[in-house]
Amino acid sequence: MKPTHEKYHKFNGILKNDTNMLVLLGVFTTVTLFLGITLKGKFFSINNFQSMAFQISEFGFLAIAMSLAMLTGGIDLSIVANAGLSGIIAAFVLSGKFFNIESVSSGVTILIAVLAALACSTLCGLFNGILISKLSIPPILATLGTMILYTGIGMALTNGESVRVGIREFSKLSSKTLFDIPYIFILLVITFIIVSFILSKTKFGSEIYMVGQNSVALRFSGVDAEKVLIKTYAMIGFLVGISSLIIISRVNSARMGFGDTYQLQTILVAVLGGIDPDGGKGKLFGVALGITVLQFLQSAFTIFQFTPYSKKLIWGILLLAVMITNFFIDNGKSLKLSRKIKAN
Repeated sequence: MKPTHEKYHKFNGILKNDTNMLVLLGVFTTVTLFLGITLKGKFFSINNFQSMAFQISEFGFLAIAMSLAMLTGGIDLSIVANAGLSGIIAAFVLSGKFFNIESVSSGVTILIAVLAALACSTLCGLFNGILISKLSIPPILATLGTMILYTGIGMALTNGESVRVGIREFSKLSSKTLFDIPYIFILLVITFIIVSFILSKTKFGSEIYMVGQNSVALRFSGVDAEKVLIKTYAMIGFLVGISSLIIISRVNSARMGFGDTYQLQTILVAVLGGIDPDGGKGKLFGVALGITVLQFLQSAFTIFQFTPYSKKLIWGILLLAVMITNFFIDNGKSLKLSRKIKAN
C-alpha cells in the first residue's frame, strides 16, 4: 500500500505545482458533467464518440503542430494555409493532373500523393524555420507572411476552385475503422505518444524547451538554437501534411480555405492545454485533454444547432477566460512567494 500512497502524493504534488493543469481538469470536469446532465444519451453514445474520433483527428495534428511552435516561444499562423497548399498538391496527383493515374495502380498513386503532400508541407515548415532562425524575423511576422504566400500559391494553382480526388480508395482512408475505432484516430494517438516521448525523453525535446525558455542562454550552452528551430518547424510542417491528407480524404477534394476555423482553435487548445505562449512550458498531455474538451463542446454545439458565429464567440470567451484565470493564479503564487521572501 505504501508505494500507491507515495504515488498519490507525488501526483497530488504535480497538480499543485501545475496550476494550468488544475484549471484544465476543472474545465474538463465541468464541461463533461454539464453535457452529461443536459444531453444525457445524445452525448454519451457510441455513435457520438465515434463521430468525435473522426472529427478530432485532422484537427489534432494541427494542434500538436501549433503546440510545438509555441513551446519554442513562437507561433505558426501558416499551418492552415500550408495544409491547404499541401492538400492541393496531393489532389493534383490523385486527379491525374501530373500523370495519367490509369496507367499505374491506385496504391502507387496514393503513395505518390502522400509523399508529395508531406514533402510540400515539410518544405513549407522548413522555410518558416529558416526565416525565423536565419533571418531573425519574429515568428508571428514570418508565418503571417508565409500564410499569405502559401494561400496565394494555392489560389494561383487552382484559380480558387476545388480539385476533386479521382481515386475512391483514397477517399475511404479517413472512414476506415479497427474495432469501430477510426484508423486516423489511432494514428493521432500514436503521434501524440511519439511526440510526447521526443519532448520528454530526448535531447532534441529538451532543446525545444530550452529555446522557449531562454534562447540566449542556449547559445552559451553550446546548443545551436537555429538548428533546433529549423528542425522544429520542419516537424511542424510534416504534422500539417498528415492533417492535409486527412482533410482531403474526408471531403474528397482540396481547396484553399478548408479548415480556416482551425487557426483560432489550435491556439485555443494549446493555451487551454497549458502551453505557455512565451514558450518553454507545457505538456502534450494537457493539449490532448484540451482537444477533448474542445471536441466535446463542438459536438454539443452541433446537437444544440448553434450557428458558426455563436461558436466563435464561445471560443473567444473560453480562450480569454482560461488566460485570465491562469494570470490571476500565477499572480497569486508570485505574491505568496514574495511575501515568504520578505518574511525570511
